[in-house]
Amino acid sequence: MHLPEDATLLRIFIGESDRFEHRPLYEAIVLKAREMKLAGATVLRSPLGFGAASHLHTAKILRLSDDLPMVIEIVDAAEKINAFLAVLDPMMGGGLVTLEPVRVIHYRSGPKKD
Repeated sequence: MHLPEDATLLRIFIGESDRFEHRPLYEAIVLKAREMKLAGATVLRSPLGFGAASHLHTAKILRLSDDLPMVIEIVDAAEKINAFLAVLDPMMGGGLVTLEPVRVIHYRSGPKKD
């Protein structure tokens, strides 16, 4: 797969407990991105954060949250990201979605594993 040097980064901020059609929302988003043949997606789980409601979500032992912040990052051509946004919108309840231009320096798979 070819990825243009001038691409777009889609960043999606959600909660770990957010769901879509009986599965975790972060998983549904990544599977939909793969189905739509986007270049790749990465899910990051954060130990601390807050959102629009200003409720603190933390992984500290004494205040263990079952809804830690999750960030999904997807990089691809602007046209493919824009097409994905139309699919993403109905999947989202709350959260934050951002876009930014990025310059792709390196995109290739590693060596095949036996």
